Amino acid sequence: MAHRQNCGYWPGLVQIPLLTAVLLAAAIPRVAAQENGDVAAGRRLAQTWCSSCHVIDPAPLRSVDNGAPPFASIARMAATTPLSLHAFLQTPHAGMPDLHLSRNETDDVTGYILSLRRK
Repeated sequence: MAHRQNCGYWPGLVQIPLLTAVLLAAAIPRVAAQENGDVAAGRRLAQTWCSSCHVIDPAPLRSVDNGAPPFASIARMAATTPLSLHAFLQTPHAGMPDLHLSRNETDDVTGYILSLRRK
């Protein structure tokens, strides 16, 4: 009777999905945090840092003639996601001040902008 040698493939095949599941589970809290920022704190930050250029309210009470899009318009764009907002807010852009927002502040502003989709 011939004895088969373990080539090591089966443990590898089990480890890959297991490793993938562990990595995804580790990423879920960060993704959830991106979507669950403090909306009220995000609105306060937007009022302080963004309202001189952007209309930050859901229903514009005023217009801004500088070309900066209203937050409600940003929220309704198909490409607007928690990830895209985080990347945008953490990257310097021409015409926008470099705000140096903390991770929590970025979560909060992102949460506020995304909350405008529902209004």
